[in-house]
Amino acid sequence: MSTSQVRLPAAERRQAIVDAALRVFAGGSYSGATTAEIARAAGISEPILYRHFASKRELYLACLEAAWTSLRQAFDAKLEELGDREAVTAIGEASREFHASGGIKPVTLWIQALTQAGGDEEIRSFLRRQLREVHDYVAAAMRRAQAAGGVPVDRDPDAEAWIFVGAALLMSFADRLGGLLGPEEFKRMAAERRRWLTGSG
Repeated sequence: MSTSQVRLPAAERRQAIVDAALRVFAGGSYSGATTAEIARAAGISEPILYRHFASKRELYLACLEAAWTSLRQAFDAKLEELGDREAVTAIGEASREFHASGGIKPVTLWIQALTQAGGDEEIRSFLRRQLREVHDYVAAAMRRAQAAGGVPVDRDPDAEAWIFVGAALLMSFADRLGGLLGPEEFKRMAAERRRWLTGSG
């Protein structure tokens, strides 16, 4: 029996489909990807895919959730390593390391979702909730850094968290367009934000 024919438990099969869909969506677009293509990438038939996900949209939303979960876990690990006082450094380092690792970045899917959001209320609503969740995560980390003395109390965590989201979107633009901004430019931008946020310069 081939690997693709092995009967996996439902939760494992669902995760395998999401993993395959992440690769397909990230390599192209929401509108361009088909469930047939995703099923082939997952080594299954379309009917099996539809046993787990009722539609391409439902699968896409599961991919958005999975991508953010992976990035959040990277943030959590780096925050655990460096501590609350160094939250600004931790989130910056985790972002760059995750980006360099080749992990599927939620921002790649956010850009795609934006093109669909105008005509799809479900995607628009999901994306709005997820971006707010990302913002709230970063703002909470900055508040902990302020409490620990790592960020001056006059910095606005809510505003800074939105700046972080904006920078993440800019990184996705650069990835998609190629030649717009390189790693050194992002490193300089990150250093400037860190200098401002920590009051170190």
